[in-house]
Amino acid sequence: MSDPFETLGLDPAQTALYSAVLRLHKATRTDLAQAMDGTVEKVGRQLDDLVKLGVIDEQSGQYLARHPAAALGRVIAERLDRLAEESRMIDSALGSIRSLIRDYDAGRDYRSGPFTVEMVSGADILYESVVGIAVQCQTPPMPLLTAVPDERTMTDFARKFADPWIDAQKRNLLTVHTIIPVSTLTVPGVREQLTRLIESGGKVRTLDRVPSWFLTAGAEVAGMPAHWGGNLPDHAYNFYLVRTSVVVGVLRSLFQELWARAMPLPWGSRRDGMVQVLRLAAQGMCDDSIARQLGLSVRTVRGRFADAMTELGAQSRFHAGVEAARRGWLR
Repeated sequence: MSDPFETLGLDPAQTALYSAVLRLHKATRTDLAQAMDGTVEKVGRQLDDLVKLGVIDEQSGQYLARHPAAALGRVIAERLDRLAEESRMIDSALGSIRSLIRDYDAGRDYRSGPFTVEMVSGADILYESVVGIAVQCQTPPMPLLTAVPDERTMTDFARKFADPWIDAQKRNLLTVHTIIPVSTLTVPGVREQLTRLIESGGKVRTLDRVPSWFLTAGAEVAGMPAHWGGNLPDHAYNFYLVRTSVVVGVLRSLFQELWARAMPLPWGSRRDGMVQVLRLAAQGMCDDSIARQLGLSVRTVRGRFADAMTELGAQSRFHAGVEAARRGWLR
């Protein structure tokens, strides 16, 4: 049967020395060197190691063995602590290289062929494909990020294609975040559909200009236009579905950059009140007249002006009116 201390990593010399200390009980270095047929210096170094391991004690130049069960328990505990620390280091290392693994897999897929690019045509296919991808998502709801650059695409979305995405949100299959040009807010039907989209869990922001149409569906699928910067209707809704995490990551980063610069929609219970007073002020009405028109106190009207100036980053009411008009609030 193998020696228990040797199993735990002690070398044969240390095990033999511990056995000698057990037999001699209180022994000096000289005594143990004679018993081990070795030099005092060499045995002394080994004794120091055993003291550090906690299997023997040193008292006034004499060495005493701890009870074997206690000594073995101490060694086992220290070994388990080392194993736990090594396990933590392994977990940390695995976590730090996950992104490298994804890049490696993407590069391997690109070279070996599974880097799939699928050409898709038709608006119906576009909206149905997104819902289909969401249905297959293993951890719903699937995050859908999309940017729309033009009024024609928003017109089609409002008139024909908003319902599947809104329904999918209600079923907790996906969550929509979309960025649209502020100019599209005046397109007939857009406000109503965006309101439904938000009420079902989506989020919408506006920019003066959106660079191109694109989308990401979860972490593995991206939609890209046949011509970057063009609108989908002009190209018969021809687009590419690209299934690789590298492309998805790039487009998600682009979306987050645009989202950080975009503005919330110019409506909602609080913002509607700001828009009301700005519109009436643009018609030349004073605070008293605006208050009578809206059935509010003058104090409330002035508070709404202050909220609008804060929201728009304006230094004056005139500046607030100009900025509100630029962002499409007054249309």
